Amino acid sequence: MTQDHPLRAALTNEIHARPPLALRAPARASHLAMLSGERGGDADRAHLAELCRSLGSPEPGAQANHHIIDLGFGRLKWERHTEFSSYTVLRDGCDPAAPFAETALQALPGDWVDGLPGDRLTATHFALLGGDPPEPAVLASLFGADGYVGSRFAGGLAQGWSDFRIHGDGWGRIVIHDLGLGSNQAGRLIQRLAEIEDYRMLALLALPIARDVLPRLGEIETAVTAASIGTVSRTGLDDDRAILDELTRLAAACESIAAETGFRFAATRAYDALVRQRVAELREDRLQHLQSWGEFLARRYAPAISTCDAVRARQEALSLRTSRGANLLRTRVDVALEGQNAELLTSMDRRAALQLRLQETVEGLSVVAISYYAVALVGYAVQGLHVFKVELDHDLAVGIAVLPVTALVWLFLRRLKRRLAKAH
Repeated sequence: MTQDHPLRAALTNEIHARPPLALRAPARASHLAMLSGERGGDADRAHLAELCRSLGSPEPGAQANHHIIDLGFGRLKWERHTEFSSYTVLRDGCDPAAPFAETALQALPGDWVDGLPGDRLTATHFALLGGDPPEPAVLASLFGADGYVGSRFAGGLAQGWSDFRIHGDGWGRIVIHDLGLGSNQAGRLIQRLAEIEDYRMLALLALPIARDVLPRLGEIETAVTAASIGTVSRTGLDDDRAILDELTRLAAACESIAAETGFRFAATRAYDALVRQRVAELREDRLQHLQSWGEFLARRYAPAISTCDAVRARQEALSLRTSRGANLLRTRVDVALEGQNAELLTSMDRRAALQLRLQETVEGLSVVAISYYAVALVGYAVQGLHVFKVELDHDLAVGIAVLPVTALVWLFLRRLKRRLAKAH
């Protein structure tokens, strides 16, 4: 029997993870995104489990990333993402005259909501209306002004409005008019609009960082330019070393900034791609006299993302420029050091040759000195022969011994030198 891959079931179920909740107009929804960090999943699950125990509902699994709770008169959907958790509450019914007077969030205990782990990043109330579409005057009263945007969604099956602002209760507002959505379509539409809000805010988290980094990058660029100009007017190896130390310090500063901002800038690119994808999935059409969702984001949101991308590209270019300048100057310093080393080796060769000549001279004097004492020993030996009644002329014997003794001493020293050289 064939064997399944250990991850087959998990990977198959991943396609069906985080399904939208079905609902029909009229209905209300409240959506929260709490930024709890990459390690905040356990705290989020524990807080959700506390609510489940109070309601007598099943608790989420230890590794669960989404969970749905039946509240009796509403439903709560929890989703865990990389660095945040989202909470969506759905309730049936909605007063078209005052759709935000009683929100879906009120289905949850107030103290439990106040104790949610993390920082609130997005908070949006949804009103899903049926019947006749709301009049412009009603929309203006709901949003506090007529500065709202609107679009048709899902091929004309719904239309929606929002002002992308935080109102006095700390929540944003989105009004959706159902023109024939299925229950699953309505759930998907609210989920996509909520995700656009979440991912838009998460993508923009890099904007303050980009603005803070810009002056630091400007200072490094100025210093790199000054160091590059200094390489032209250098006067020696010491100047090169000083400039190299400065460029190395600047390269380290660039890497430090990259380490601080790398994750946030990379996350911004990923979240921006999700925002664009969700906007495309809305299948928007324009409403007369109103700016669409996509147009609003293109004019207000896209420039902020472009700023983040520009700072990231500038940072990468500066890091490359600094590293390249340091490498080039390091190469020049190495070449200069190699030239100095070559001159030093040449000087050492001359000194070695001189020492060799001195050594040969000393060796010649050594041969003479040793031969002198050896010949003197021969003279003493000749003088001692009279004891054995052998009479030799002392001066003649010494004169005859000079050449062979000198030759033997020279041969002996030469052979000893060769042995020592071979052993070394």
